[in-house]
Amino acid sequence: MPRFFIAGTNILGGMAYMRGRDAEHVHVLRMRPGEDMIICDGQGTDYKCRLVKADKEQVEAEVVEVVRCPAEPSVKVTILCGLPKGDKTDYIIQKCVEAGADEILFFNSARCIAKKGNEEKKLERWQRISEEAAKQSGRGIIPQVRWAGELAEAFDIAVKKDLALFMYETGEREALNAVLDENRDVSSIAIMTGPEGGFEKFEADLAKIVGMHICSMGERILRCETAPVVALTAAMYATGNLA
Repeated sequence: MPRFFIAGTNILGGMAYMRGRDAEHVHVLRMRPGEDMIICDGQGTDYKCRLVKADKEQVEAEVVEVVRCPAEPSVKVTILCGLPKGDKTDYIIQKCVEAGADEILFFNSARCIAKKGNEEKKLERWQRISEEAAKQSGRGIIPQVRWAGELAEAFDIAVKKDLALFMYETGEREALNAVLDENRDVSSIAIMTGPEGGFEKFEADLAKIVGMHICSMGERILRCETAPVVALTAAMYATGNLA
């Protein structure tokens, strides 16, 4: 069933109104009056609607039922990634949105090859990727994609969550599954992963000092675009959101 996101202010009096790009999308799909669709307010509420009228300028749909979006996890997970090069950001965003991330942030660290540039255009494109992935996967929100700044700023964001996880491939670490098993009832989690080449040792030392759990995902070395998806999936499973 087609899924659309609109502002809650465009749903009133038992009717939902769409304009602009979404109205054009309905037109492209050749939807006819009487067909069903789901309209989400981006705050986790789904409106099951029946199309009443549609043209390129505006769509009108009757609200048939209002339900809480069943696809939204009970835990809010923030993904923080060292900025990778190329289109690896696109993959990270798409797959983390599908897997249930609440927000995705990129930051600069010692081994980052890519450099921040054209930030406004990148964020706009990243947010479009997030929106399309949210529609495809039936999410009730469009996870925000942001630039977190330098590593210190990323640490500051991470430690404000109930559980802060720093994924590291060497040295003394805690097993990810053990940490998650001991923290099944948390309401927010931060997962931090590195860029190509991972983190420097001093960065892991700093993470421990600020109170993050230094975690292992086993003996396999994961690519920078794979690690956040795997860690997020593990968190979803541990908190009962992958049943």
